[in-house]
Amino acid sequence: MPLTTPPGGTPARRRPPGMTDVARLAGVSQKTVSRVVNNERYVSAEVREKVRSAARELGFRPNTAARALITGRFGRIGVVALGTALWGPASLQVALERATRAAGIAVVVAHTVEGEPDSVGEAVEWLLDQGVDAIIIADPVDEGVAVRSDPAVPLYSLGRSVPEAENLLAGASNAESMREAVEHLLDLGHERVWHVAGPATWYPACDRVEGWRAAHEARGIEPPPPVEGDWTPASGYAAGQRILRDPAVTAVACANDDMALGFIRACTEAGLAVPDRVSVTGFDDIPAAAYFTPPLTTVCQRFEADVIRGLGILLRRLGGAPTGAPEPPPHTDTPRLVVRRSTAPPANRRNEAPGKDAR
Repeated sequence: MPLTTPPGGTPARRRPPGMTDVARLAGVSQKTVSRVVNNERYVSAEVREKVRSAARELGFRPNTAARALITGRFGRIGVVALGTALWGPASLQVALERATRAAGIAVVVAHTVEGEPDSVGEAVEWLLDQGVDAIIIADPVDEGVAVRSDPAVPLYSLGRSVPEAENLLAGASNAESMREAVEHLLDLGHERVWHVAGPATWYPACDRVEGWRAAHEARGIEPPPPVEGDWTPASGYAAGQRILRDPAVTAVACANDDMALGFIRACTEAGLAVPDRVSVTGFDDIPAAAYFTPPLTTVCQRFEADVIRGLGILLRRLGGAPTGAPEPPPHTDTPRLVVRRSTAPPANRRNEAPGKDAR
């Protein structure tokens, strides 16, 4: 920080700019500056921009600790997220960070480590020490350990069932979406659908197994046993080598697109064309899914819409959303099935089924 030297004195540290300085430069009251800093309503867009411009010019930074003492709010939310580059968890975290930035809310992220049961609880404790208004649990892994809750700092969950937390999202689930994918295959004429599942400790994987089973049970069909993978193409490839030993296999639903990619590779090496001999579906609709060979039929997850809906609910439950907080979009049945060219009727039914446009 720059130093100033009073006449005949020792250098003194310059006082950082405060709200009074911003108010003076912007030509508004200190209360107006406070409203802008705290993202309150009843400030016009023109005045808001004038205050922000003055703050930038002066290098003003709000004193978070002082603001928390006055308002009882830190203006930030803690997030417990799995430390991984896997598409689903990483996309959820990016969507959450975008939505909170648009709402003017800071996010403090604490990453967990899969296979370390205490890491979720430790992440929650660390966030409580940092000072947050609420904690969102976006970790998709069930390590079988309870999370300590604090009455003053509510816990919310994005898509996982946590006894200590309130779930922010309702409506279409992974189970319903996987059921739709399996029903698509059964409707094409496949007698049964095999399943490459995700790790059993992951909530989304369990939901997808549930949906896969439900689609069979609704039609009185006994499904074959699922084969567990670990979300990677390598595990999908290994599952394919195992499943394709059965000559009755004509359709497979994979719990994510990466495992579907590995499974298709196993089909190719076994001389089983997709979809002429085996139909394959994925889950996630990663950017590469439309460019697989063949383009992959998969379930598109709408992370952005789900997070905006959940964040909007959370902010309102905290006592009113600040200006700029996203409005929850109208509820839609998400995710949704995207039909491409990796699925088709089985060879013995191909001439019976009506044609469908492939995407």
